[in-house]
Amino acid sequence: MATIGRLAGVSQVTVSRALSDPSKVSPATLEKIREAIAVTGFVPNALAGALASRRSRLITALVPSITNIVYAAMIKAFSERIRAHGYQILLSETGLDPADEEVLIETHLSRRPDAMLLTGIHHTPRARRMLLGAGIPVVEVWDITDSPIDLCVGFSHVEAGRAAADYAVSAGYVRAGTVSADDERAARRKAAFAARFAPTAEQAIEAVDFDGPASLERGRQGLAELIDARGFAGGVVFCSSDLLAHGVLIEAKARGLAVPADIAVIGFGDQDFAAHVEPALTTVRVDRPAFGRAAAEAILARFDGTGSQAPVTDLGFRIVARSSA
Repeated sequence: MATIGRLAGVSQVTVSRALSDPSKVSPATLEKIREAIAVTGFVPNALAGALASRRSRLITALVPSITNIVYAAMIKAFSERIRAHGYQILLSETGLDPADEEVLIETHLSRRPDAMLLTGIHHTPRARRMLLGAGIPVVEVWDITDSPIDLCVGFSHVEAGRAAADYAVSAGYVRAGTVSADDERAARRKAAFAARFAPTAEQAIEAVDFDGPASLERGRQGLAELIDARGFAGGVVFCSSDLLAHGVLIEAKARGLAVPADIAVIGFGDQDFAAHVEPALTTVRVDRPAFGRAAAEAILARFDGTGSQAPVTDLGFRIVARSSA
C-alpha cells in the first residue's frame, strides 16, 4: 500500500481507506489509486497482516475441471505431497476461459498463499502481472514453455500430436479423422497430428470439434459426423481424450464396424479405463500422479532453499499400443 500511495501521490492511510471504504475517498483520489493498482498488479491482502510470520501455510491450485480424472489424479498426488509437509490446499475450478482464471487468481492471491499451482501456460496479461508481483513460487503444469512465470512441469502437446501421427503412419493408416473437445491444448495436439499425418493422407483429414468438454456422447456424435456428414470411410481417428475415444468405440460397435479393421482409434491420457475397454484403447500416456509430485517437489525445494531448481521440467509422454489401433 505504501508503493501504491507513492504512485498515486497519497498517503498509505488514504490507500487503506480507499480499499476498506471507498466512499470515504474523493472520486478523483480513488481513480488515482485504482490506476496505481492496475499498473502494479497489486492485490489487497485479505489476511490484513494478521500473521506476523507472513506464512499462511496455504498453497492454492487452479485446474480447468475438478471432475476430469486427468486433473483429479494429478491434484491428488500434489496434495498428498504438500500436506505431508504441513501445508493445506485451496482448490478452484477455472473452466477453459482465461478471463475466469484471472478472476480466480486474484481471489486466491488475496488469501496470501505461500505458493500457487496453475494448469497451463497461457494466462491473461493482468494475471501474469499479479502472479509476478505476488513474489511467491508459481508452478505451471500440464504444458511446457521456455519462459514460465516461475516454474513449469509439463510436456509438449505438439510433440504428443506428432508422435500419435507417427505411430498411425507406421501402423499403415493412410486416412485419418480427429474428434476434439474445446481445449487450447487439445487444439495444438490435433493440429500437430494433422500436419504430421497429412503428407501420407489419401484424402483431407476431417476434423470434428466440440465447443464443450469431452463426453461419451460427444465421442459417439463425433464418429457419427465423420461418417455421415464427412464421408469418412475408414482409417484412424485421433481423439483429444480417452473419454471421447471411448465414445467413438461405442459408436463403431453400434454401427457394426470392426475395430481396428474398419475404424482404428487413438485416445489421449491413458485414463484408468483405457486398458479395460473392448477393444483396449491405444493412447498417449502421461503420468498424471508424477506431474503432481514433481510440481509439489519444485515448490517445496523453493521453500527449503535446497539445490538449484530447474525452471522447466519436461516429464514427457509415451504411446501405449493396444488393440484399438
